[in-house]
Amino acid sequence: MYKNEGNEYFKEKDYGRAVAAYSEGLRRRCGDAELDAVLLTNRAAAHFHLGNYRSALNDAIQAKKLKPTHLKAIIRGALCHMELKNFLEAIAWCEEGLQIDSKEKKFVEIRAKADKLKRIQERDARKAKVMESKEQCQKEILLAAIKERNIKLVLEPSDEEEEVSDGLAEISLDGFHSDSATGAKVHLDADGNLNWPVLFLYPEHEQTDFTVAFHENSRFIDHLMVMFAELPPWDSEKKYLPNNLELYFEDEEREEMYEVNPEHTLLQVLQHERYFVKAGTPTVLVFAKRSPFSKKYFSGKKVHQL
Repeated sequence: MYKNEGNEYFKEKDYGRAVAAYSEGLRRRCGDAELDAVLLTNRAAAHFHLGNYRSALNDAIQAKKLKPTHLKAIIRGALCHMELKNFLEAIAWCEEGLQIDSKEKKFVEIRAKADKLKRIQERDARKAKVMESKEQCQKEILLAAIKERNIKLVLEPSDEEEEVSDGLAEISLDGFHSDSATGAKVHLDADGNLNWPVLFLYPEHEQTDFTVAFHENSRFIDHLMVMFAELPPWDSEKKYLPNNLELYFEDEEREEMYEVNPEHTLLQVLQHERYFVKAGTPTVLVFAKRSPFSKKYFSGKKVHQL
């Protein structure tokens, strides 16, 4: 009864109800191992069409235990292993099926496809391992270059306690978001110079700019001349001109500010004893000179000149 009901649902491609019908038949525990094997195999097929490959495989395994020569269960199990990318297991199931029926074309086809995909999978795994080794080597060279320059990196552990580290952290903008920053990381160019992603923050207007590759020997003023060649749309008072800007970085631990000389290079700033690169991205705060906002912002704060 439940088998026929499930088969009708299956023909209608109502696989969810087919699973329910076959499951009800199995719950009845009729004691007929062959019927249970068929119900399990049919339910495996329904699960398969629903994309539930792990459940389908489990049913195929149980069906094969009840009836080891049940070819449909073995075929279904092999197909499940294919979908789960377990190509070696798929081949083993096909070999088992061919021991029962050496002329079953389905096993020959699945085995050939599984063997081909297994070789591709193994090749890709070898390539990935080589690439991983290469990336690790490049990372070690990069870290050595950073350490050689006495640049301090800060990791941000999950317990919210900061620690200085020799390791590279992932890029994180910590509250100021810039879509163009995604994926940007410090890197060495062909001449062995560091190029950093640098975040410029404009607290007065809650705006940001992001430079993907700021050469370590470039001066801040050179970048400002390019960035403010035209007034930004949010600068209605026309205060943000290259020569009317003040740059700072913050020493969060001491709650002190350091004014950056625009004529300085990025490397000069990063090498300062109180500069810590957080999350792999140097950050600079930008203010219009002598603006009411900056006066209020720096009120009560200790400011150092570089």
